[in-house]
Amino acid sequence: MGVIIPGSDLQTMILDDIMKMDADGMLTDGDVLAITESVVARAQNNFISIDSVAQEIQEILSLTPESRVGVVFPIISRNRFALILKSIARAVHGGQVIVQLSYPDDEVGNQIIPPDVAMELEKTGGGVIKPEDLGQGYTHPLTGVNYISLYEGIIRDTGSKPVIYLCNDPTAIADHQPDAVIAADIHTRNKTQKSITDVVPNCCTLQDICSRGESLPSSEWGLLGSNMSSEEKLKLAPYMADHFAITLQEKIYLKTGKLLEIIVYGDGAYKDPSSGIYELADPITTFGATLGIGDTLREGFKMKYLVDIYHEDGRSEEEIQKLLDEESKRSRDIHSIESEGTTPRVMKDVLASLADLISGSADAGTPMILIKGILKKQ
Repeated sequence: MGVIIPGSDLQTMILDDIMKMDADGMLTDGDVLAITESVVARAQNNFISIDSVAQEIQEILSLTPESRVGVVFPIISRNRFALILKSIARAVHGGQVIVQLSYPDDEVGNQIIPPDVAMELEKTGGGVIKPEDLGQGYTHPLTGVNYISLYEGIIRDTGSKPVIYLCNDPTAIADHQPDAVIAADIHTRNKTQKSITDVVPNCCTLQDICSRGESLPSSEWGLLGSNMSSEEKLKLAPYMADHFAITLQEKIYLKTGKLLEIIVYGDGAYKDPSSGIYELADPITTFGATLGIGDTLREGFKMKYLVDIYHEDGRSEEEIQKLLDEESKRSRDIHSIESEGTTPRVMKDVLASLADLISGSADAGTPMILIKGILKKQ
């Protein structure tokens, strides 16, 4: 599709490629067009400086340069959280930033300390592990980065004082008497915030920051789903992605007569079996979708089971195929034996995961994926 920059007319660029695909006979009603959230946000120019983020944090939490701010359960990531932490530290430059990490992993499976080390230290530390308890510290098994040292350095470089420790009880942050706390986890943020506000009422989540939709760039997801764009700038998640998907669907239909379903997707819901890392660092797999997808589940019948049953009954291959075709058109209860073993999944999560495995990261350069044959025709 070429290079997409702030201000690019992304829908026109997509339409140009869709017209070529249609001319080649590639499009069918019910196909799914998956567009990565990063190009939508980039075309929207949805970037914000970390100084602007720091100012908003000051306003939301009523912080001064001398304040103490707690940060509970951030993920360890240079791309996802390092710049957010720098913004938080700049909001209290001269004050204190208290970072409470979970252990042995963060919420998406990045290892902070080895599990066996965690078990030993937990016995003697009462559930609180300090950096000095770790000796020389531990590095991430894949990146080789010592994230405790990295985060300490980020805070210290702004002129703030870092305090970092490991504890799985979110209310432990109150022991440090912070003036305010940011619940920095992603998928469990509301539960964490609720626990913290019982002991520190002045508490917000990352979603509350950069979500007000005023003059500065913003997203309904706030800082959730943001990425490093440069050393001083974050790319936020796209805003109004549902509207983008629905209006694009209408334009494609007018141009081609084909009714495609569209998603604007982020991370796929994929847990890597080798590293144990859960790839979903975005708050949701799908930031926007057309109405035809909605929150439907991908369900089906256990084809292998039925083939075995029909074969034992002496049916021919042709008869089995005919019976399977008929079975595919039937509605069935999710608990029926024919559905046994076919775990229902939200269709948006399945589609986003398929697309993300293709587009991936690094130099894949594939901002748009066409998925065929997965939605049942009505």
